Amino acid sequence: MKKYFLQALFMPYLLLLVACSGPKNDPAKEADGTPKKEDHADEKITTLTEEQIKSIGITFGAIEQKQLTRSLKTTGMLRVPNQNKATINSLYSGVVKTLLVQPGDIVRKGQTIASIANPEFVQVQSNYLSVDAKIGLAELEVKRQKELNAGNAGALKNLQAAETELRTLRTAKSTYEQQIRLMGINPSTLSNGNLISVLSITSPISGVVSSVKVEMGSFIDLSTPIAEIVDNSQLHLDLFVYEKDLPKLKENLLIHFTLTNNPGREYDAQIYSLGSSFEGESKAVTVHAKVQGDKTGLIDGMNITAVISLEKTTVPAVPTESIVTMQGQDFIFITVADTGEHEEGETGFEMIPVARGTTDVGYTEITPLKEIPPGATIVTKGAFFIMAKFTNAGGHEH
Repeated sequence: MKKYFLQALFMPYLLLLVACSGPKNDPAKEADGTPKKEDHADEKITTLTEEQIKSIGITFGAIEQKQLTRSLKTTGMLRVPNQNKATINSLYSGVVKTLLVQPGDIVRKGQTIASIANPEFVQVQSNYLSVDAKIGLAELEVKRQKELNAGNAGALKNLQAAETELRTLRTAKSTYEQQIRLMGINPSTLSNGNLISVLSITSPISGVVSSVKVEMGSFIDLSTPIAEIVDNSQLHLDLFVYEKDLPKLKENLLIHFTLTNNPGREYDAQIYSLGSSFEGESKAVTVHAKVQGDKTGLIDGMNITAVISLEKTTVPAVPTESIVTMQGQDFIFITVADTGEHEEGETGFEMIPVARGTTDVGYTEITPLKEIPPGATIVTKGAFFIMAKFTNAGGHEH
């Protein structure tokens, strides 16, 4: 009851206050009654004078229909096939007498990179020459026994023994000859006064010395690597592509890639093989591509970032430099018609949010996130400066 009593008591005073307040000014009109300009604080618009546009070098264009190549971005690693890498060992043990290469040197196939010494090398050559001399005598003995056997003057067993001895000597000669050739020595050049005690170690491939494992005077055997050679001319990429993207790929697709730790230079490659199994527990498949063109600066094991070029498609696109980014959102600028909201001689620019797509040949596919008038004029060069003015103006300016 008290609540209703208070409402009845104050109601006359409330009516009196409303009656005395009088008519209010129309917020849509100025004090003189003229229409007030509409507040555009929510529009992303700024203006520039013709002089500013000229001094900045702003240029204009339109959203074009461009044929761009869609792409797939991935990562991978540079690899050299195993047949283009070599770990050099000696087939014989010995002491390193000369070492003719160091890491970074370019070597040719067959080039001597080191030499080793061992007195046992001389013994094998001596045995070869001794057997070779005995073969001559054995051949004469076989010939003599054949003549005696033909005249019934000799026993058959003597002829058989002579032939057996000759075969044994020839087998021994062939064995020593193969050992000497493995030493890198031509057996026909040997003589009793020309035996070789130092063996040359040669490179089996052409390439670059990646490491040297021994020192002067160190002892090596079959299990001791002397040096490693890599032929970087056969570099290829191992790219890691997820299962969902694999159907998009095929052989001979072009790849552009950069080094992950040095993205300033771009290289090219071409797919030659698609993997058929997953890498470990991941859902990634290895795609192999051969590096093309200049391979300067590329080394086996480097990590790379690659863009695989897919099919071409016609899409709405603008020059890449006409797109600016603010707070993680991409924008372009279009010119707006003179509505009387900016001074004469000024051009208005509206900021339009867009979503980026494929980038190719200096153009980027866009999808406007706000409706753009048909045939709108866009800023193709100088958008960064307009963005800077917009930012300094606090988001809108007329």
